[in-house]
Amino acid sequence: MKTYTPGEIRNVGLAAHSGSGKTTLAEAMLYDSGYVNRMGRVEDGATVMDYDPEEIKRQLTIGSSVASFDWKGHKVNIIDTPGDQNFINDAFSALTIMDSVIIPIPADTGIKVQTEKIWSRATARKIPKLLFVNKMDNERADYPKVIQQIHDVFKAKILRLTLPIGKGAEFRGVVDLLYMKAYVYQKDGEGKFTIEEIPEDLRELADKERQELIESVAETDEKLLDVFMETGALADEDLYKGFRRAVIAGEITPVVCGSALLNIVVRKTLDLIVNFMPSPLDMGPALAEDGDGNPVEVAPNPDGPPAAYVFKTFADPFAGRLSVFRVYSGSFSSDSNILNVSTGEKEHLGSLLELHGKKQTHQAAAVMGDIVAVAKLKTTTTGHTLGSAREKFTFIKPSQPNPVITFALAPKSKGDEDRVAVALAKIQEEDPSLRSGIDKTTKEYVISGMGKVHIEVAIGKLKERYGVEVEIKPPKIAYKETIRGKAKGHGRLKKQSGGHGQFADCHLEIEPLGDSRDFEFVNAIVGGVIPKQYIPGIEKGVRETMAEGVLAHYPVQGCKVTVFDGKFHDVDSSEMAFKVAAREAFREAFMAAKPVILEPIVEMEVEAPEECVGDVMGDLNQRRGRVLGIEAGDGSHRINALAPMAEVLSYAPDLRSITGGRGSFSLKLSGYEEAPANIAGKIIEESQHREKE
Repeated sequence: MKTYTPGEIRNVGLAAHSGSGKTTLAEAMLYDSGYVNRMGRVEDGATVMDYDPEEIKRQLTIGSSVASFDWKGHKVNIIDTPGDQNFINDAFSALTIMDSVIIPIPADTGIKVQTEKIWSRATARKIPKLLFVNKMDNERADYPKVIQQIHDVFKAKILRLTLPIGKGAEFRGVVDLLYMKAYVYQKDGEGKFTIEEIPEDLRELADKERQELIESVAETDEKLLDVFMETGALADEDLYKGFRRAVIAGEITPVVCGSALLNIVVRKTLDLIVNFMPSPLDMGPALAEDGDGNPVEVAPNPDGPPAAYVFKTFADPFAGRLSVFRVYSGSFSSDSNILNVSTGEKEHLGSLLELHGKKQTHQAAAVMGDIVAVAKLKTTTTGHTLGSAREKFTFIKPSQPNPVITFALAPKSKGDEDRVAVALAKIQEEDPSLRSGIDKTTKEYVISGMGKVHIEVAIGKLKERYGVEVEIKPPKIAYKETIRGKAKGHGRLKKQSGGHGQFADCHLEIEPLGDSRDFEFVNAIVGGVIPKQYIPGIEKGVRETMAEGVLAHYPVQGCKVTVFDGKFHDVDSSEMAFKVAAREAFREAFMAAKPVILEPIVEMEVEAPEECVGDVMGDLNQRRGRVLGIEAGDGSHRINALAPMAEVLSYAPDLRSITGGRGSFSLKLSGYEEAPANIAGKIIEESQHREKE
C-alpha cells in the first residue's frame, strides 16, 4: 500500500439535504477510482456508503461513513453524511474533520433547508466549498434557475466552472471554463468522455464566462490584479494558482454541473479535489483546550506530538466497536500505546484500519491529516482526544442539541429492561444526539431524539443488533400537586382482633411553603400526647402520601406539615399505626387546603424564517404559550417563549409543517405553574379513569 504524505491527502465531505445525490456521487467516485467494479444504487441497497440495515430499508443515509481511495497519487477520504433533519446533527459533527465539502444541489428541485444549514455551518467553520449541481439529466432540470437561487440564498462569490451541453435527457457533457474544452460523455455510467472543441452555440457564452472567471480570480490577489489590469489576461499557471488560493481562503466558491447517476463530471470533480481543494497542510489550527479550560490552537504539524480527535464510534459485526479518528498532529502507528487524554486512561492501538464503508483494510500508520479507524479501544468514545502524556489538551467537540421529541419505551418481553438499557447505551455511543434513561418523576424509561424517525431507527437497531423488541408511546407528563390554602386533618386507627390491637390518633396542619423547598415537617407536640418514638412514623406516613399524590396521584410538593395533637395507647400504639393514621390525616387536610395541579413549563427558543413568524406565534398561542421576546436575525427570527410541556410533545412535526422544514427549536424545563381549572379537571379525570382500570 502506498504511503501518503499530508500534502497528498484530501478530506472531503459530501453534505446537503436528503435526496440531493450525495451517496450516489460517492459511489460514482469509488467506481471511477477503481475501488468498485460497478456502481451500486441506493434503491437496490447496494452502495458502499449506506450499509446499515436501517439505511438500506429506508433508502436514507442515517450516519456519516468514510471511504478512502486513490486518485492520481492522492488519498481521498470521502465523508458521506446524512441530510435528513432527523440525522442532520451527524453531518454537523462530521464537518469537524473535513478540510473541504462538496454540496450537491439537485438541478430540478434546487436548494432545500438542510443544504442552507450545511452552507451556514461550513461557512462558520471556514471550510472551503464546492457546489455540484446534480441531476442535470432530469427533465425538470433548470440550471440557470439554480444558479440564480445559489446567488440569492448563499449571497457569496460564486464562480461557474462549467457550462452544460444539452438539457434534461439531452444533457451529455460540459464546457470546462478553466481549460476551455468541451467534455462529452458516454451516457452509460462508465464516466468516459471525449475532449472536443467548444460547440459554436456555446462559444460566445463560454468566452464571456471565462473572462468573468479570470477577473474574479484576479480581484482576490493584488499582484494578479495588477497583471490583469495591464494585459487583460492571466497566464494559465497564474490563474490556477490564484484560483486554488482563493478557494482555500473561502473567497470563491466554484460550481460545476453534472449527473452523479450517469457518472458525468465526476472525474472532473475528483480532479478539482486534488488540484484545487486544500490538503491538511493548508488548513488553520484546530481548536482545543488545556486542562484548565484555556483555549489551545493545534497547528497542522506532521512532526509534532501525536494528537487525534475521535469523531465517530460504531459497531462492526466482525471487528467489534470501531473508533474513527482524524490525526491533527504527528502520526500514529499500528500496535502502539497511546493516551486517551479525555479520560486519562492508556489505550493500545491494534491494527489501524483504512475505511471503505463497512469494509476495512489494514494500514501500518496514519500521518497528520489522515482519517483511520481502530477496533476495541476500552475507554474511548466519540468526542475523545487521543495523544500523548506530554501534550495534555483535548479537542473541542461540537455541542449536541437538546432532543425535540420524547417517547416512553418498554420492552415487549418482561425481564428485558436491563438488556434494553445496555443496548441503548451502545447505540448512544454512535449517536450522541440520542438520549435515554428513567424519568425521575414518572419512573418511565424514556427515549429522546431529533424526530420520530430518529427514535424508530434506534428501535430498529435494538431489534436488529441486540435482539430486543420494544414498544413506544407518548410519555407521561410529570405533573405535581400542591396547595394554595391552610387546613387541618385528623387520622385515627383503631383495630382490635384479639391480643394486641392497633391504635393511633393524630392531628396535622398543612400550609403552603413560601420558598422553593418541597417539604417541611414540624413536630409541635407538647405534653407527650404522642411519644417521640412515634413521630418518625408520622413523618414517614406523610412523605409516602406526598410521593403517591392525593388529587390525581402525582407527587405533592411545597407543603409545610405540622403535627400538633393526638392520642396513643400504652399497649396498642406503634410506629406503623401512627404512619397509617398520618396518611389519613394528610389526605383529609390536603383536600381541604385548596389543592391544585402543577404542570411543567418549558422554555423554548424557536428559529423561524421572517415570513413565518406570525404563524409560529399564532401556533404557540394556541398551545397556551407565552411569547417573551423576538430577536431579529439575518433572514430568520428567534422567538423566546414559555409553554406547557404537554402542549409541545408533538411540536417538531408541526413546526416543520408551518415553516416548510426551515424552522428549528430547542427546549428545556423552566419550572412549574398552576394548571388552569379546565386542564386540571381533565388531568384528574384521566387519573381516576386509570385507577379504575
